[in-house]
Amino acid sequence: MKLTATTWITVDGVMQGLGAPDEDRRGGFERGGWAMPLYDDEAATFLNRVYQRADAFLFGRHTYEIFAGYWGAMVDPNNHPIAAALHTKPKYVASTTLTDPTWVDTTVLSDDLATTLADLKVTREGELQVHGSGVLVRWLLANQLVDEITLLVCPVIVGQGRRLFPDTGPDTALDLVESRTTPKGVTIQSYRPIGRPQYAVAAPNPNT
Repeated sequence: MKLTATTWITVDGVMQGLGAPDEDRRGGFERGGWAMPLYDDEAATFLNRVYQRADAFLFGRHTYEIFAGYWGAMVDPNNHPIAAALHTKPKYVASTTLTDPTWVDTTVLSDDLATTLADLKVTREGELQVHGSGVLVRWLLANQLVDEITLLVCPVIVGQGRRLFPDTGPDTALDLVESRTTPKGVTIQSYRPIGRPQYAVAAPNPNT
């Protein structure tokens, strides 16, 4: 399987509480809902297509609980393309504490996550998608399990909250696969990790 990650972030790298003021107040976060004023038809169309091409989903526990409480609680999920995809495809949750998931077709991955995911990537076809799940995405990147990452970068600086990339962590070079901008200024950038970056010293230009 191809493992892809998709997440909304701000210009200063925050990914916490994008959907609503009370979505995620961990750490005293008070500025939730920053993505919704920028969610236009083009962004919606893009995300609908992303979810519809998924063959399975992988979540961290916190994001899984948010999704289960919203998308999983819809009375008629077939009326929404994202809900329909989530309800009809297998869902995996990376968690050592979740023991009794109630959302249909959910499997908890609690032991040796790296080996389990490596096996999935080798033995199954299609696309395994991660949405949100910042802690999980950082771990996946550190373990070189991400094949492609898409960032929806919102033109806003939130100034507090959990960031996608830590202050210190592994360095990764990225190959730009696709880039576009929505009418409300959200830049959608898809990258393929290609190993460690190259580092060099800027050489003087004799023509300047």
